[in-house]
Amino acid sequence: MTDYPQLDCIAVGAHPDDVEIACGGTLARLVQQGYKVGIIDLTDGEPTPHSPAPHVRLEEARQAAAKLGVHVRVHLDLPNRRLFDSFEARVALAKEFRKYRPRLVLGFGEKTPMASPDHWQAMQITDAAVFYSRLTKWEEHFDGLPVHAVSAQLYFTLAFAALAPPPAAGHLVVDISETLETKLEAVRCYQTQFPPAKAYIFDRLRALAMHCGMAAGFAYGELFASPRMLGTRDLVRSLFP
Repeated sequence: MTDYPQLDCIAVGAHPDDVEIACGGTLARLVQQGYKVGIIDLTDGEPTPHSPAPHVRLEEARQAAAKLGVHVRVHLDLPNRRLFDSFEARVALAKEFRKYRPRLVLGFGEKTPMASPDHWQAMQITDAAVFYSRLTKWEEHFDGLPVHAVSAQLYFTLAFAALAPPPAAGHLVVDISETLETKLEAVRCYQTQFPPAKAYIFDRLRALAMHCGMAAGFAYGELFASPRMLGTRDLVRSLFP
């Protein structure tokens, strides 16, 4: 069996560029702090109007991952525009969790009305895969990969229309003041998705990061929702890291 590197965090997107837009600053910050980070794209994101072929989008994804400094990027080759929460998709993602054994999984946390329905399907696939990853007595579906229990899961958002945090048991903001520019550079790698006519996306990303950061006392931040209440065993260290 191949010896896969253990990762501290894996972020899951439906398409290449989802993760960069939603939490690229956080991933770059984790890398700065010495953590091992990975990205899993469920589809190649193609076809799209301005990309000539899937290999172009995948090369953009490779360049974006290099900008962020992530250690592993995996494309599962599930069908774009026809992504559905199926048993096969759940198992395919759970296999990656069993290979790379992340402590933390980041993924979609809500629907994105008037945007791709793949995002909502990706949330359900990710939720199920986190569960499937730890299930025993199901070896025939996982190519002999050992079980792995993901310790924590957080949800990110791609919504720009509402500034209120999504419903959740808890919320937190990650300080990306040092990595916002790195995030924007990673998103700029997707020239097929963000040509000059869509350059406004970068102003929106900066504004949203400023809004989230200000709410937590940072210059720039990224918001995450937790399916569980957030707790601490060291109140002072949590408040004054």
